[in-house]
Amino acid sequence: MPILPIDSGRYGTVEMCEIFDERRRLQFMLDVEAALALAHAEVGNIPQSDADTIAASVEKVRLERVKAIEKEIKHDVMAMVRALAEASGSSGAYVHLGATSSDILDTATALQLKEALKLIEEKLNMLEKTLIEKAERYKNAVIIGRTHGQHALPTTLGFKFAVWMREIARHIQRLRQCRERVLVGKMSGAVGTQAGLGEHAPKIQELVMRKLGLKPAEISTQIVQRDRHAELVCLFAIIASTLDNFATEIRELQRPEIAELFEPFEKARQVGSSTMPHKRNPITCERICGLAKVMRSLVLPALENIPTWHERDLTQSSAERFIIPEACILLDYMLMLMTKIIANLYVDEERMLKNLDITHGRVMSEAVMIALTRKGMSRQEAHELLRRLSLKSEIENKAFKTVLFENETVRKFLSEEEIDEALKPESYLGTAIQQVERIVKMTKQEREARGLRD
Repeated sequence: MPILPIDSGRYGTVEMCEIFDERRRLQFMLDVEAALALAHAEVGNIPQSDADTIAASVEKVRLERVKAIEKEIKHDVMAMVRALAEASGSSGAYVHLGATSSDILDTATALQLKEALKLIEEKLNMLEKTLIEKAERYKNAVIIGRTHGQHALPTTLGFKFAVWMREIARHIQRLRQCRERVLVGKMSGAVGTQAGLGEHAPKIQELVMRKLGLKPAEISTQIVQRDRHAELVCLFAIIASTLDNFATEIRELQRPEIAELFEPFEKARQVGSSTMPHKRNPITCERICGLAKVMRSLVLPALENIPTWHERDLTQSSAERFIIPEACILLDYMLMLMTKIIANLYVDEERMLKNLDITHGRVMSEAVMIALTRKGMSRQEAHELLRRLSLKSEIENKAFKTVLFENETVRKFLSEEEIDEALKPESYLGTAIQQVERIVKMTKQEREARGLRD
């Protein structure tokens, strides 16, 4: 009976959930056992025919049989070992030779993460590509920049998207670097000394990991040290917080008082409220913000999994059965949602231009101040003058342009044409457009270096 929303199918993509399905998890464990048997044969520890039989038998082991054995003996790995030994006939005598449970569990986890990180990087790449497209499309679209929630200076919507794009680009770099430390397996036996594997132990570990496409841990105790997994979960929480940031900005800009950006809404069928028919709620962005809270909550148990008693204990086991699948499934899902939102974002450029004039031109006070300093007025004197004139415009509800025209000091330094020019938002964008173009080019080059062809 499904209980959690991941189990019920409410959250999560099919591809990612399949990686953490219990049947798939069992198959990963069996794959490790098969690789171990083949490695033993390669170094001459067991007959090749027995190793081949074990490797072929992993397809015959059924989850139901493993669960039945586990119910009896209360040990999940040993239940798998017994089921595989049964399926392997006389060759079953060599199943799990020299290994300990954590060799199988930790290496199987690395196999799961290998596939999970591939999906997550693909989605990060897609989100990055979508942001490139939006940055290019809206690089000239003027929008008011806001600081402290207040109108500040003009910028462009493309500039906003370019900033987001580089944040995602950094996450891709982090993920690729982190992968090198996370995707490791081990075959070192109890307490990590490899005593049970015999004289060819290092070679066996190397062969097993080569067959599975993993790196061997440089050294480990009975478990792979959990700083690796903690780093990954912390990174996932950072990425989730970035998505939270994007979603929060879209939610703010969708408010009716602003109404510049809107997340996709299926006008033909989608219902905004059970009682208010007019509502068009940013529910997908809100879902991302909510799930980001869950993602950040996974950091604490991931960090607390690092301390263990001596060469191992099981305090991390129960916690990571939750946090590793949950972190991968939720982040993958959040990335999918955000990419769809950005790709289908509704942009009201007319409203963006209208909102630029909410302060009746006062947002251009810095531009006027700079114009005055270029004509010889000191910067501090110009700042104080523009501060007073901005207040006058607000208090008297006068257009800033009118207040400037009426001021003798301003008119002493600036002509009407120069004042008009200083008050044009599109004339005070600095290097915004050039920055977008430069950063888009840089990101495209990085994508090419990663082997992506858009």
